[in-house]
Amino acid sequence: MRELGLKCVKFMRKSRKYNSYKGKVGKIAKNLLARRFNTPNPLQKLVTDITEFKCLGEEKLYLNPILDLYNGEILAFGIKKFPTLNLVMEPLEETIEIITNHATYRTAIHSDQGWHYQHKRWVKTLKANKMFQSMSRKATCADNALMENFFGILKQEMYCGEKLVNYEELKRRIEEYIYWYNHERSKTKLTGLSPVEYRTQSSQSAA
Repeated sequence: MRELGLKCVKFMRKSRKYNSYKGKVGKIAKNLLARRFNTPNPLQKLVTDITEFKCLGEEKLYLNPILDLYNGEILAFGIKKFPTLNLVMEPLEETIEIITNHATYRTAIHSDQGWHYQHKRWVKTLKANKMFQSMSRKATCADNALMENFFGILKQEMYCGEKLVNYEELKRRIEEYIYWYNHERSKTKLTGLSPVEYRTQSSQSAA
């Protein structure tokens, strides 16, 4: 690239990392996942987090996906202008419906120690649905590396290096990207299949 006078500009603008930490360290849940990111079972190990995007003008967009470590599929996600509690509760409730109908093993969901995940409503909802709660150690993003990896891929492929757009347009682009990521984007570790293709093929083989 130096010889040809080429310069990479795609990833020059960095988006701000959202920090929602509040409360006491390690008082809500232990790190049950302990960086054991692999699982042969769908809906057994889930990870979640919140990331922030800058929009055109003064607006911001907050994204909260829930990812299944079995195949990397985004099971549900919330998008809002403000990081309210509903940003995480709505995707959780949608995920619980999926788990209720399809999970074989008890589900664990892993997050950081952000205030959303320490909130009594989040904690009580997990307990009521017999889900294990797992949390990263404070300021240790590697404990939730697969979620961080998804954020990095998403931002590199459809956000960084692009012109800023308004909230509604960015929301539309993210929704389209997540659908494409789930249904069409192939992964080497999934034998070249997309997350949905891998899940569908596996379920058919089991049947």
